[in-house]
Amino acid sequence: MAILVTGGAGYIGSHACLELLRAGHDLVVVDNLSNSHEESLRRVRELAGRDLVFHRADLRDAQAMERLLATGTIDAVMHFAGLKAVGESVEKPLEYWDNNVNGTLVLLAAMARHRVKRLVFSSSCTVYGAPASVPIRESFPLSAANPYGATKLTIEHILRDLHHADPAWSIGILRYFNPVGADPSGRIGEDPRGIPNNLVPYITQVAVGRLERLRIYGSDWPTRDGTGVRDYIHVTDLVLGHLQALEKLRAGPGIMTCNLGTGSGYSVLEMVRAFERVTGRTIPYELVGRRDGDIPEAWADPTRAKTDLGWSATRGLDEMCADSWRWQVNNPEGYGNSR
Repeated sequence: MAILVTGGAGYIGSHACLELLRAGHDLVVVDNLSNSHEESLRRVRELAGRDLVFHRADLRDAQAMERLLATGTIDAVMHFAGLKAVGESVEKPLEYWDNNVNGTLVLLAAMARHRVKRLVFSSSCTVYGAPASVPIRESFPLSAANPYGATKLTIEHILRDLHHADPAWSIGILRYFNPVGADPSGRIGEDPRGIPNNLVPYITQVAVGRLERLRIYGSDWPTRDGTGVRDYIHVTDLVLGHLQALEKLRAGPGIMTCNLGTGSGYSVLEMVRAFERVTGRTIPYELVGRRDGDIPEAWADPTRAKTDLGWSATRGLDEMCADSWRWQVNNPEGYGNSR
């Protein structure tokens, strides 16, 4: 298939592009490079041994989206583009609503005009808010504890309304838990700008000497060691779930929602100790106050993904840490020191 990948130069998007090319799909990538690097796509081409088409554009640019979809060659869209930091969303809610929701509306309108009605959407476990229990199932009540989660939940509502109005759409809503790791080549990985918002790149940047110490937000959560507990999933497992969803959507119209997680939760301190064990590096850290918008614990019940998509995560915690570290060691300055 010919697939339009939004946000394809970013962390998850670049890994998806690699696996899509390896699976034989033709790709058109759109990314505004606000929090990503075109170098990632050069490396994706190199690793896959195949080319892709890249357009630097913003989803909110209606004319740009019109030009991309007017070609009549796109069969499906994999939608990753969006701002994604919980803490930043609390500080800059208008930017998140404009970028995530408005950008998606512009994209969907262009897709509808050109009868491209197959979509895999990158949602998030933040749509469950502060769940009453774990593991989290897709049937749990939905809410949002922060503006980032609210944008994802709003987009889910939009997609359900769209499918209700036009059942010809085929839509997969994939709720991520916490993607970590990198392609085993060490050539592509997570390269946030500024101080990382996510735990594992923060750990690796401390380990490589870019940052002095890890800040752990909250040591008084009602968890086994007082730090937050999350379901960490290897990014390659995550994007392979997208390929399975894409295959499922080829069977015909419909809308489905699946968690993508491992079904296991690890605390921040457990992640630090696992990384130290795998790499032999000591990670200095300091305990600070809780961060607005955070919740104590969240991990998935991935049963539906296994049943409906034939997918399950296969890469364990040691592999996540080792691949994250390999990426960081090979690229101590991220894509900023391209080679």
